[in-house]
Amino acid sequence: MDESSADLSEKSDLVSTLAIIVGPVLSILFLLFIDLDPGHPAVTRTAAVALLMAIWWITEAVPLAITSLLPVILFPTLGVMSGGVVAPLYFNDVIFLFIGGFLVAIAMQRWGLHKRIALRTLLWFGIHPRRILLGLMVATAFISMWISNTATTMMMLPIVMAIILNLEEVVGKAAVKKYAVAILLAIAYSSSIGGIATLVGTPPNMAFVKIFSITFPSAPTISFTKWMLVAFPCSVALLIFVWWLLGLLYCPRKWKLEGVDSSLFRKQYEELGRLTFEEKIVLADFVILALLWLSREPLNLGSITLPGWSQLFARPELLDDGTVAITLSFLLFLIPAKKPGVSRIMDWNAVAKLPWGIVLLFGGGFALASGFKESGLTLWFCERLQGAGSLHPLVLMAVVCTVSTFLSALTSNTATTQMLLPILGSLAIASRVHPLLLMIPATISCSCDFMLPAGTPPNAIVFGTGRLRIFDMAKTGFIIDWCSIVIVTIIMYLLVGPVFGIDITQFPDWAIAK
Repeated sequence: MDESSADLSEKSDLVSTLAIIVGPVLSILFLLFIDLDPGHPAVTRTAAVALLMAIWWITEAVPLAITSLLPVILFPTLGVMSGGVVAPLYFNDVIFLFIGGFLVAIAMQRWGLHKRIALRTLLWFGIHPRRILLGLMVATAFISMWISNTATTMMMLPIVMAIILNLEEVVGKAAVKKYAVAILLAIAYSSSIGGIATLVGTPPNMAFVKIFSITFPSAPTISFTKWMLVAFPCSVALLIFVWWLLGLLYCPRKWKLEGVDSSLFRKQYEELGRLTFEEKIVLADFVILALLWLSREPLNLGSITLPGWSQLFARPELLDDGTVAITLSFLLFLIPAKKPGVSRIMDWNAVAKLPWGIVLLFGGGFALASGFKESGLTLWFCERLQGAGSLHPLVLMAVVCTVSTFLSALTSNTATTQMLLPILGSLAIASRVHPLLLMIPATISCSCDFMLPAGTPPNAIVFGTGRLRIFDMAKTGFIIDWCSIVIVTIIMYLLVGPVFGIDITQFPDWAIAK
């Protein structure tokens, strides 16, 4: 470890030690000297727990997943909620959606299908510098729609480094330096952007679905299809903008890769060999899973309504996207593999690769959101945020997107989402703005920090190659952060109403606080 790394580690340890002490002290002082709602002590107690969790989540003084267990200890102890009510929040339908989707993603990684998809995409786009950039971004974003952003970046990094090294051999290291920055930033940013498009693409999206249902239990459910209809166009717009910006900053139109041909990608693709039996099974399973997610509920296209397959069952409302995810992932544990020494397409060892820490992080956010509602803290926020009603919804959305984007630079995107959404639910009620107009843009914006290496794991991974300066990422990311706020705000304002079949100017009955 070099001297600067040692100093950084020492500072991080000092911050963690201070936070471990300061967090509980501030929470206890809050409990002793502040009474938010006289006669309703649960309001103040829930706020104190939220304060402690926020401090420890932001500083990561304690592992994020462990901090997420605080409601199990503190809510029953402080008389906010019983342990029997808190515990089930850590294992629910959204958790099963995450587990099922992640198991299929692990199967793709186990049999190398994700790498085949990436290289095939690059071969389609050609060898012009900007086309290579676009091919890398499209491949990365598509894969990131279905598997974790971190895993996508880790998978794409060897492919990108092979491209960079090959180019350096052909045209020289100095000539490729700026282009190398472009393609490293491209895969980091595309991983985050692709994850926005689907519910399983990134944890904040799934956190939103459950927190929304906890905050507004009478609201219509957010299906995989409806999320994709509203988020996918946003993801595409961001991807196109980032590709254009990276090309503008790092890849002049007249610059060409002399002496480079598509053999680099073709050789890597041919080394994979023919599609194996196991890859075919995983590909079929993945395609069927995506189609079932997209077609579960009836799709209203204006004059035409496409029926959903769930209508074939006597009680379609009992089926959800988590049921579909578990069913399709379950099948992979039954189908025999043909590779010698491997019994099934998936086995129990693969389950060990599930990010159980994220599952606990989800649960902590769901418990905190439930505590906000049950204690009356949501209503308390509503009463204090009445003044926000004077702002135009578009302005309110822009403010929410700005706060979400830059707060996510300081802490985990998922933790940021889980801290913000219960408050935004209160803000929506207080300002009489449709909750989806605030909560969906905030969720998407939490995945839009592109400025700092610590902002997201993909940023940190590409920065770890040593081929990027913080200045490169900060300069490019600063522009993208601000432009993403504008893009997300406008697209969400235009799409939320038509996609969810609502009048965004009307405050829904199911959102009225009771």
